[in-house]
Amino acid sequence: MQKKKEKFLDKIVKKDYNNELETILEKKAFDESAKNLLLNIVYKIEASYKDYEKVKTHVASKEEYIQHFIKMIKENCESINICKINSKESDILGDKTFLVDKESKRIICYPIERKLLYCIAKISKHDEIIKEKHQIICKTLSNLINIGNNIETVEPLRDFNGYSWTTIPREIESISYNIIYQNLRILMGHDFLEKWIDNKQFIIDYIELFKSKLEEKYGVRNQKEIIKTLEKLSVLLELKYNPKEIETYQKNKKETKEQLDRIEDKEKFIEAITKQKRDLAEEIKRIDETTNNKDLLQNEYIKRNEKLPLKKKIFSVRILSKLMHEEREQKIKELEKLNELLNPKKFVAYKKEMEERYGYLKLVDIKDIDKEIEEAIIKLQKVFLRCYKTKIKQVENKTEILEDIYEFRYYHLLPFNENNNIYEVKALEKDIKEVRQLLIKKAQELKIMIITSKNEDIDDEILKQIFNIRAISLEEIYIKLTKEKDVFYVQLFDEDAFEEKIELTNFGNLNKKDLEIKLNKKIKVFN
Repeated sequence: MQKKKEKFLDKIVKKDYNNELETILEKKAFDESAKNLLLNIVYKIEASYKDYEKVKTHVASKEEYIQHFIKMIKENCESINICKINSKESDILGDKTFLVDKESKRIICYPIERKLLYCIAKISKHDEIIKEKHQIICKTLSNLINIGNNIETVEPLRDFNGYSWTTIPREIESISYNIIYQNLRILMGHDFLEKWIDNKQFIIDYIELFKSKLEEKYGVRNQKEIIKTLEKLSVLLELKYNPKEIETYQKNKKETKEQLDRIEDKEKFIEAITKQKRDLAEEIKRIDETTNNKDLLQNEYIKRNEKLPLKKKIFSVRILSKLMHEEREQKIKELEKLNELLNPKKFVAYKKEMEERYGYLKLVDIKDIDKEIEEAIIKLQKVFLRCYKTKIKQVENKTEILEDIYEFRYYHLLPFNENNNIYEVKALEKDIKEVRQLLIKKAQELKIMIITSKNEDIDDEILKQIFNIRAISLEEIYIKLTKEKDVFYVQLFDEDAFEEKIELTNFGNLNKKDLEIKLNKKIKVFN
């Protein structure tokens, strides 16, 4: 009776979502194929989200996810054109599968649901979610978090179909961005990242809050290593996926090096600062004189417009006056910064900042950027796994440890590249095993997981198989240990359906007495 009620409620909720979306679509200038694709996305999310929520554990509820999807369409999409082959739009797209214009709130996309969903997530993001004071990484870290979140938004549609969980690495927009974002989500939580991404006013400096919470949860050493590696990766990925930036980086690197060289001669540096201050004061004075004199302002208006292309021309003297007041404010801020540099403490901090900036800009000279990215991601995983140990040690009840088992299974199966998942990366084998054994031991202490052997390595060899399968519900998994000739095998069953038969290596001369379970008997893994 209860299940019938739940199914009835599900139908009502589904109908409400569709009605809400249809009401919004009626007011939008989308073509019919776009509207159909959007309704199909809601239908498929409805069917798949329960499994997604089960597999990944700490995510938004289905209702939150769909309401957010509808809100993104309502607030950020004015035009969606579904592109047909050999159409005008396909000429605009070139070799891309979609185009997003945030300024005009326009999307052009091929009729691929997951691509359209990615576009909607992308068009809804603020380009910068980190304060300008963080300089070069303001843009790169913002991109790292935003792109990772876009990929996650597509995941319930991309990897789940209501029956199974399948991840095809080539369908992920960027495997690297995805791994990094999932690291952050697991360590910091879904809600924290969502609030960060949605931060518009910079009332809260989220990067500083992020550092503070990382330190509080995982210690100073881990916090510093994570931040340093994230910053490096954000720049490397920017250079890889946005090669147009290389020229800008080269130019900034040269300018920053020249600035560092000037800093070394403190006397000349102070002399240069003093000259910059004089120049700025003169420019501020000129702006004041111009904006307070109608004739001078009119002459400035004519002069500027003569140099500007048609699209960028200033429409009126009043607009010019406003622009010049904004320029004045900017120059006053620059003047204040220069004054600060004459303070010895501020000077030391500025020098350190320039050195850090130069360190990031030098990454533009790396020859094998893919290798550098892979090494940095492996380094990040090692710190992540160290932090995850801390997370497991703090678990106190059965519900939490079961959620962590699901979460770590999800992490195990994250694609590392197009050929391997995380758990298959040789450089991480030892670290993953340590975390997995700690997790299994904790689950056994809380009496929710069977013990297959008193020997920890044998127990791990048998039970680690559950972290490598894509069954939706782990609570329904059974194992059976068999021996054929001198070789041991573990068989996995999902709701009585045979899943897999795996040869167990590294068993050596195992004696049956070392086992806590009987051979050839199907046993439920979770109590």
